[in-house]
Amino acid sequence: MQDRRIRKVLVVGGGSAGWMAAAMLGHILRRDCSVSLVESDDIGIVGVGEATIPPIKTFNQTLGISEADFVRATQATFKLGIEFVGWGAKDSRYFHPFGSHGRNFDMVSLHHYWLRARAMGDTTPFDEHCMAWALAQKGRMARPVGDPRSVLSTFEYAYHFDAAGYAAFLRQFAESKGVARIEGVIDGVEQHGETGFVEAVRLNDGRRIEADLFIDCSGFRSLLLGGAMGEPFEDWSHWLPCDRAVAMPCAHPEGATNPTPYTRSTAQEAGWQWRIPLQHRIGNGYVYCSQFIDDDAAAHALRGRLDGKPLADPRFIRFTAGRRRRHWVKNVVAVGLSGGFLEPLESTSIHLIQANISKLMGLFPDRGFDPQVIDEFNTIALGETDRIRDFIILHYKLMQREDAELWRYVAAMEVPDTLAAAIAMFRNHARHIPRQFDLFAIDSWLAVHLGQGNIPLDVDPVLDYRGIDARQWLRQLRDAFALEADRSPDHARFIADLVK
Repeated sequence: MQDRRIRKVLVVGGGSAGWMAAAMLGHILRRDCSVSLVESDDIGIVGVGEATIPPIKTFNQTLGISEADFVRATQATFKLGIEFVGWGAKDSRYFHPFGSHGRNFDMVSLHHYWLRARAMGDTTPFDEHCMAWALAQKGRMARPVGDPRSVLSTFEYAYHFDAAGYAAFLRQFAESKGVARIEGVIDGVEQHGETGFVEAVRLNDGRRIEADLFIDCSGFRSLLLGGAMGEPFEDWSHWLPCDRAVAMPCAHPEGATNPTPYTRSTAQEAGWQWRIPLQHRIGNGYVYCSQFIDDDAAAHALRGRLDGKPLADPRFIRFTAGRRRRHWVKNVVAVGLSGGFLEPLESTSIHLIQANISKLMGLFPDRGFDPQVIDEFNTIALGETDRIRDFIILHYKLMQREDAELWRYVAAMEVPDTLAAAIAMFRNHARHIPRQFDLFAIDSWLAVHLGQGNIPLDVDPVLDYRGIDARQWLRQLRDAFALEADRSPDHARFIADLVK
């Protein structure tokens, strides 16, 4: 039998995407395959993605990385979800938790019981019915348990971390697995004259680096997928008009000792501001639409809203929301920004890196590069990206504010048919129908729909047959959440106990 195994893999670009890819490839491809990464210290990285979602734990666990080592190396804190401020109505607040609202106790979903109680005069916010918020609002942290009878089984968690620190941590890990780092700037790509497959990249000092498989982690430049392969880019800025971000870290407020275990997104006059607490600082940024505010005004606005002393000058990032039409073409696979960009409203930047790496390992090719395998990869990758896109657009479409031109525009805009159908289904029947490749489950959609005022006109008709006292059950559930939260340690103590 002919040996068709991939023998050489080259990762083009560093940062979080490059070193996550190199670490996994080096860890899995242990025999008879060399893995190299080429990057230049002279080329900066975007460095976004300091907030994550729960699947990052699976990535670290697959590599065999201990949580304590990871938290220590990246100055990480824990994340139970995202608080949204000023989304929907100007004075509104809601929480998108990791995990479920309530726990399974009936065939009818809990939100129908909440809607019935609300119609009967109960004003308790929907947020109060999830374990993640019970912990988060008190600055507490606990470990989920496996016993489904416990309310501590109903939540999950992710991390906030220093993205540059994570890349450095994974570089050390990858190099321990035999990954070779090559310092250099790519100034040319060589392709086969007939097939168009990439054969090598050329560095500006004349070196030539060959490989069988190329992983494009070159960021927005998309040197291989967008450049050499000419893969077209689909522009989604008509749905997601924000096209700039300015980032500026700051110190924790004087006397603050317990970082909040959640991300905060605050809607502003021309976009939204993120707040990501790490152990040693707070990450801040303003994602905005340049049609409605200029760079200097955005930086000035961000600086004036920091919780503590600025720790660096403002750093600007320009982007266009959208994606390449395919993420894998011939022998080039895009990982990270080279395949597209969705603003970090739901902390999916790192996840999309992880997702393409995982799909590549699950559909790893031989040197025949079977088109069926490549098509399957693209179907899944593009489907997941499109579903995340819809979920992010949902936040904008449900905006009720009329105090700024951006918010008036997005509230009135046409949205993808898939999203329009989801909004109508929930508004009319309080139901969310999962779709293929959905990353975000029903509880995530519930949080946004209800948090931003898309209150259904009706509830599940089956509810009337159940004979359960909605208000009593919800009150008992809230009491159980509060009891467990009060028993749990402060977030800072939880971290200290982990890394000691």
